[in-house]
Amino acid sequence: MDLRALIREIPDFPKPGILFRDITTLLQNQAGLKYTIDILAEKCADLAPDYIVGMESRGFIFGTPLAYKMGVGFIPVRKPGKLPAAVHSIEYQLEYGTDCLEIHQDALQGGCRILVVDDLIATGGTANATARLIQQTGCELVGFAFVIELKELQGRSHLPDVPIVTLVEY
Repeated sequence: MDLRALIREIPDFPKPGILFRDITTLLQNQAGLKYTIDILAEKCADLAPDYIVGMESRGFIFGTPLAYKMGVGFIPVRKPGKLPAAVHSIEYQLEYGTDCLEIHQDALQGGCRILVVDDLIATGGTANATARLIQQTGCELVGFAFVIELKELQGRSHLPDVPIVTLVEY
């Protein structure tokens, strides 16, 4: 299946000069969504994760059904103040300023195998921060899975040396 045909391109969003890759058109296509989850599960099977960790918010969209398909649990990584129990936090640099991600302290037990999932890898900042957050839990990062990779931004060069699965490259 040609996933590129299901991903809408929106020029000048969210600001002039940006070509936004919109996954909502992929999500609304039943066959495309099923194919995406099925192929991610197939490509990630050998990584044998115990949990899928997905970043807010599009990582939830792909991570939860992938966890279901692979028969493992799903753990959300959220922006500050969204999780109700004690959290591990990580602050990371953005192009202009900083941001923060959090995970429940009791979500993962040390030694678990973790696969990080998101819709897209661009510069790799959020994925790298999530990897560092997972280190705080004492778990093993076994890989990353992304539906889209923007190769020109070289985000994978900022990630730990683990397998990286992508389905569509631009």
